[in-house]
Amino acid sequence: MEIAIFCGARPNFIKVAPVIRQIKNLQKQGRDITFTLIYVGAEDDPTLETTIFSDLGIDRPTVFLDITCQNLNELTGQVMSKFEDYLQKQHTDAVIVVDDLASTMAVSIVTKKQGILLAHIAAGTRSFDIKMPKEINRLVIDGLSDILFTAGISNNSIANREGAELSKVYCVGNILIDNIRHCQKQIEDAGDAVYTELKNCGIATAKDATGNRGARYLVFTINRKALLADRDNLLAMLSGMVESAGNVPIIAPIRDTAVEVITSLGLHRGLNLHNFHIVKPLPYLEFAYLTKHALGIITDSGNVAEEATFNQVPCITLNGYTEHIETVKQGTNVLVGEDPEKLKKAVYNMVKDNWKTSTIPDRWDGRVAERVVKIITDAVNNQK
Repeated sequence: MEIAIFCGARPNFIKVAPVIRQIKNLQKQGRDITFTLIYVGAEDDPTLETTIFSDLGIDRPTVFLDITCQNLNELTGQVMSKFEDYLQKQHTDAVIVVDDLASTMAVSIVTKKQGILLAHIAAGTRSFDIKMPKEINRLVIDGLSDILFTAGISNNSIANREGAELSKVYCVGNILIDNIRHCQKQIEDAGDAVYTELKNCGIATAKDATGNRGARYLVFTINRKALLADRDNLLAMLSGMVESAGNVPIIAPIRDTAVEVITSLGLHRGLNLHNFHIVKPLPYLEFAYLTKHALGIITDSGNVAEEATFNQVPCITLNGYTEHIETVKQGTNVLVGEDPEKLKKAVYNMVKDNWKTSTIPDRWDGRVAERVVKIITDAVNNQK
């Protein structure tokens, strides 16, 4: 049995890593199952740092489609052409796709045109805003998929309401949690590197009598183009956040565009960055340690909010919706949209340790990949 696993961006590797590890476990048991990891971009893509693969315990992709264009329509066409060529040359029993990128949609279309079983991890996520390109991608990918793997019951309900047969939709849980479970020791071992970074920022760190580290800090990440583009509102949001944080330092592992925008607000618009520390983006294990041990997290990333719920760390999401409502209804997540006053108040509550009681959603247990691989292999075998 040959499974193609497609990744359209760096975060996808984090979600497919548990599946790859499970397939390798089955291979060690003598099972007849192989896989090919395929990446949309080039082999020298700078976002694919070596540590992401070593941290997750997987190898780099063996197939690179070498597509780097930015125009989504052009990208979709190129992916369809190159992935079709791959499937015509390589026998494939099933294709696994993740999330909602344009390249993922393109691969899904080609897979179904070739009559190959298509499985979608992180299915049933919706913003209910059809103006968002990713919302269109989600509708197409879910509509074409033979198997829809969801992280929660709410995602099941969405898929079922849109016409997906009950037999196609499986609530397997959140696959991100598999990595946290699998990498527990490595994450804790990354603490020394993280605390070196904190010391470099001038943040006091210490160890107690049992050797446990300690420091009070917030973590901030931002990536959404809409948030970064509206500089007046972003200035108001960041000003309120810094004010409410008070003496609690804010650690911001952010990338180039966000660094440029926030630095500019500090230099030219009077944003007070005295307790705001921009650091380089961290490797997976170090970032996992940083967020796990934070006093709280402010982010626009759904993945970060999901991991915060599992780690039971207070989290503020800079968005008006979340694809995984369990993080709000059960977890530590609070949505503030793009409202500066809501953000300011939420940060104040966070640093005052005034946060809601939370629990971990069902099936966020670290065994998602086991369920995913079994369901796919059973489906392939039933087709033969």
